[in-house]
Amino acid sequence: MFGELFPEAVRYAELLADAGVKRGLIGPREVPRLWERHLLNCAVLSEVVPEGVTVCDVGSGAGLPGIPLALVRPDLKITLLEPLLRRTNFLQEVVELLGLDHVTVVRGRAEEVLGTLQPVQVVTARAVAPLDRLAGWGVPLLKPYGEMLALKGDTAEEEIGGARAALSKLGVVETEVLHVGEGVVDPLSTVVRVVVGESPGGVRFAAKRAKAARTGRTRRRR
Repeated sequence: MFGELFPEAVRYAELLADAGVKRGLIGPREVPRLWERHLLNCAVLSEVVPEGVTVCDVGSGAGLPGIPLALVRPDLKITLLEPLLRRTNFLQEVVELLGLDHVTVVRGRAEEVLGTLQPVQVVTARAVAPLDRLAGWGVPLLKPYGEMLALKGDTAEEEIGGARAALSKLGVVETEVLHVGEGVVDPLSTVVRVVVGESPGGVRFAAKRAKAARTGRTRRRR
């Protein structure tokens, strides 16, 4: 799965099992199943990420799914977005130790960086929030016609059903449930794919993003 970067994947697993547990980023009971439940479960997300796109991993936490995705797909430009300082410190250490030059760590909440973070083509997330709330944070970060890929569990279909009204208001034009990782993970990883139209986040968010961009340009001129 990780090819030439397998040693880096092993190092990441070691960091999760050591510093990740000590800093409270991952539970000690997760250590024996780090590979199948976390690294591989996240790495197979690469199957549905287009080639050469920009990605924002919202609520990255200990780097899942962003770090495994970065190890498998060096063609991607990935931003790990995380609001907590102890987590961003860990993420920055991991990125530097593994030499992931195509990964950037940003501290902040999705709603705070709207208008300052460049819109991306793909938003990823895992175990962050129910779909309706997650979409409210992630969808406005997308470029027009971009997509959000959220790793979910058995309730994926139910979450989509309960979030349809919220998704429609956010400019979502398509949703589907995908199963990835055949031959790699068992059970397969479940991904909710949310595709937006011309106005990601809806008209209100588009106006907010445009205003923030204008404000930024004005400040730079000053």
